Amino acid sequence: MDTGQQRRARLGSAWPWISTVARLGLATVFLVAGGTKVGDLAASGRAVNAYDLMPYDVAKIVGAAQPFLEIALGLLLLIGLAVRLSAGIGAVLLVIFIAGIASAWARGLQIDCGCFSKGGELGAGKVPTYGWEILRDLGFLVLAGILLVKPRTRFSLDGLLMGEVEQ
Repeated sequence: MDTGQQRRARLGSAWPWISTVARLGLATVFLVAGGTKVGDLAASGRAVNAYDLMPYDVAKIVGAAQPFLEIALGLLLLIGLAVRLSAGIGAVLLVIFIAGIASAWARGLQIDCGCFSKGGELGAGKVPTYGWEILRDLGFLVLAGILLVKPRTRFSLDGLLMGEVEQ
């Protein structure tokens, strides 16, 4: 029969693997999100502008910078460098995304969030899926939270630089 101490030891040895899955999952999210937008920065700017939260010129700049930030975070998470910092920045971005989607929903805007697409106004006959988008982003936020609490992961550059041999 397991004692509480044995269960804690097993869970303690599982955390690096759980965090590794979270790190690679969040890396994929940011790489895909940034990769879908980086080819058309003007469309990314229009997607940010569709939220109607800032002047158009500011939205263009934010929209042009966002894919590069997402790709940079994705690459840092993929190689496991500055995991806690990257997860923290990613968490802040996700909270901003969730707030933006909730704001669009509350104001009755009919837009595509632009999270994994070019975004903008929805076409005729399409309805927004804000609730699902918020739930999805909350799931991504959970991944970031795991990494904020338990940033040590397997197969990471952080581990290599810190001298952790059980990579």
